[in-house]
Amino acid sequence: MALSIRLTPEDEARLEALARRTGRSKTFYVREAIHQHLGDLEEQFWADSVVREWQDSGGSSRPAQELWDELGV
Repeated sequence: MALSIRLTPEDEARLEALARRTGRSKTFYVREAIHQHLGDLEEQFWADSVVREWQDSGGSSRPAQELWDELGV
């Protein structure tokens, strides 16, 4: 799949310098960055959706400290 992105001049310069210093392609580093951070983004999206679902359900909540005190933690 081909993908086109716009980088700031600063990010483009950093990417170019890294590629030049290491002898790897800019594409290699863009793929690496996506690979390393995609899981974090998926997890964040999942967590946000769980919170929204809980809020939309009308579920009640309380401060965590109350729970810890109740559990003796």
